[in-house]
Amino acid sequence: MRDLPGEAAPVAVVPEPRDEDGNLRHDFVEAVRAAIEAEDVTRLKALAGDLYEADLGDLVEALEPDLRPELVRLLGADFDFSALLEMDEGVRVRLIEDLPPETVAEGVRELESDDAVYILEDLDAEEQEAILDQIPMAERLQLERSLDYPEESAGRLMQTDFIAVPPFWTVGQTIDYCRETDDLPDDFYEIYVVDPTFKLVGSVPLDRLLRAKRPVKIAELATEELLTVEATEDREEVARLFELYNLIALPVVDGSGRLVGVVTVDDVVDVVREEAEEDLRALAGVGDEEISDTVVDIARGRFWWLLVNLGTAFLAASVIGLFEGTIAQIVTLAALAPIVASQGGNAATQTMTVSVRAIATREVGRLNLVRFVMREVLVAVLNGLAFALIVGVAVFAWFQNPGLGLVIAGAMVANLIAGGLAGVLVPIVVDKLDGDPAVVSGVFVTTVTDCVGFFAFLGLATWWFGLG
Repeated sequence: MRDLPGEAAPVAVVPEPRDEDGNLRHDFVEAVRAAIEAEDVTRLKALAGDLYEADLGDLVEALEPDLRPELVRLLGADFDFSALLEMDEGVRVRLIEDLPPETVAEGVRELESDDAVYILEDLDAEEQEAILDQIPMAERLQLERSLDYPEESAGRLMQTDFIAVPPFWTVGQTIDYCRETDDLPDDFYEIYVVDPTFKLVGSVPLDRLLRAKRPVKIAELATEELLTVEATEDREEVARLFELYNLIALPVVDGSGRLVGVVTVDDVVDVVREEAEEDLRALAGVGDEEISDTVVDIARGRFWWLLVNLGTAFLAASVIGLFEGTIAQIVTLAALAPIVASQGGNAATQTMTVSVRAIATREVGRLNLVRFVMREVLVAVLNGLAFALIVGVAVFAWFQNPGLGLVIAGAMVANLIAGGLAGVLVPIVVDKLDGDPAVVSGVFVTTVTDCVGFFAFLGLATWWFGLG
């Protein structure tokens, strides 16, 4: 129906992107999908052109793979490439591979250098090169230098856009420079003072700068005792420094002390979250899999962990095999043995989780190592005695056999102490050997509690009842 003269054309309703639970609305995703398929650019920009980066990232993930590059193409300059930071790695990599390198290069240039590196580092060398070829030389060299640093290092985490001035500048010159220069970072908290070789000699917080008189020399305001970190340092150490000293920004220097970048607190928040997720996944043996990964990739990633655990299960079974004669004479032992092993395993997992986290956050060191180990052992002893009493009484009431109750009580104490020792010592030893306690500890600790639990219970039963 045509509009009557003088009447305004009806305005298309734009649905809200999220429901009251914070999830993307189905009708919103359907509206975006329909606009893409119809190549309705006006409608699509009304729907997705002004979305927050997190909402846009979730929208991309919700669309079918073949519609994702079409969304980027149709939105054009309205597509915010910072949304790529909010996507699963698998979705982000596949989307970049489906886009022309010049499109990705143009979007990457609009990002802070640390965000650009975050997006590029997951690509293979050929894809990286194709995108970097489309970026002007000066910007490309900055990105390539950051990509040359080790993975998960301060050099990968830092942004290379910062404000550095010579010590002989005045406050007025520095403020005018910040006002008149176009290519400064979007967010900054300090002005860094460098010598002619670009070695860092101090910093001036913005609040101190703005309170000073214009003729005052920057050198007079600079804090010389400045905390720095080398570009090759692990990002976990960077996060620890932020936590320890309540930092907002941390300058990054090369091996010669020259300023090469700055890590800001928003980047460290992401590191803390990612490292916590990484440790949690490593304890469960699921690696760095993403929701978007295929079934085959996930199964392949989990297979080797399960294979190692299968080997440890056979080792525990061999311990049971040593006591075939005892089990044949008292069949009840076969039903009760898993109780001892599983309870020890659960206690060991608690201790191991605390230990791995304490090692990751550097809460355990030479000064408190012995006290930390003794604390966990004493906790294991107390819990062992408590559960020995509970299980011993329960078994006696169940089978009306006081000897069996004493045997399982003794085995319970032995296995919970063994689990406590293994849970605290295995991660510490693995860390001292430069391994990853979160990845390696679980297999060894489970093996210890299974083998000690079965051996203690069946061995005590053999001795107590005179079997063999």
